Amino acid sequence: MKLGFAAALKALAFCVFVGSTLLTTTPASAQGPVLAGALSAGQADETPEAPPPAPAPLPAGAVGGMGDINLFPKRVVIDDRARIASVGLYNRAVAAGEYDITVSDMAMQRDGRLVDLATIEDPTARANVRVASGMLRWSPRHVTLPGSEAQMVRIMARVAPDLPPGEYRSHFTVVSVPPETGGTSIDEATGAQTESGIGVRIVPRFGISIPVIVRVGETTLTVGLKDFALITPTGGPANLSLTISREGTRSAFGDITITAPGAKKPVAEIKGIGVYTEIAERAVKVLIDPATEPRFLAKGTRWTVTYTDDDATPGKVLAKQEFIVP
Repeated sequence: MKLGFAAALKALAFCVFVGSTLLTTTPASAQGPVLAGALSAGQADETPEAPPPAPAPLPAGAVGGMGDINLFPKRVVIDDRARIASVGLYNRAVAAGEYDITVSDMAMQRDGRLVDLATIEDPTARANVRVASGMLRWSPRHVTLPGSEAQMVRIMARVAPDLPPGEYRSHFTVVSVPPETGGTSIDEATGAQTESGIGVRIVPRFGISIPVIVRVGETTLTVGLKDFALITPTGGPANLSLTISREGTRSAFGDITITAPGAKKPVAEIKGIGVYTEIAERAVKVLIDPATEPRFLAKGTRWTVTYTDDDATPGKVLAKQEFIVP
């Protein structure tokens, strides 16, 4: 059994996917500048080289994972008025990077997770996801970006004349291409030695994705808030759990804000909460601000929970409900 485990470990190579999207690990270059190497004895009196510059700040509206690639905007919506859009790729690392660009299909779960559509076994659940991948064209599909530079990728939707009205969605996905000499062998990472000199390299591939939504014809949306429960775990921050309900042919996307009478700022807020068309409800937990004054958390306090649109009609209140602190 131990030999089987060791063999499995030696065979390890991974590509981690996160977020609405792809889960990633952080490369050394994303953790800050690398210090110059130690001076040799003959260089003791020389001035050391300055460290390389820190990564540049993100462009406005960019969304990033744990790697160095960032995308902007945070989501793309294509409708009848315009069938072409652009997505910006930004490499905020100092070093150049290579990236593959694809479009993938994902399904949202009730807890908000996004999973690969191909992993859904239930045919009904798969059919509920109206994908846009078949109608999307994009260029370029491979990009090499110098450090702190950006490039735009054009996306076009070709909609068939007989396509039923509604919303279709896929995910614009960018994955880094590791250098041929990159990675760290398992033996090097553990300090072990191999007599054969053969090892396996772990080559992480950092990725990120954003939704590309294609809307055809008129769409409808009705949203509600329900199932409120205040959770106060021992030794941890309090949070308000709730359910967003959705009906209609359009997804919901917006911000949740919790306010209390007399409070100068929200008791809690969370931005960019989406409920895609394949699900009728999404469970959400909103972390209560630890700096909130105790009087606004006291029993009997009346909170107002608001879900505000950040999509088709920014600023419009999609749903509002009151909650009394138990």
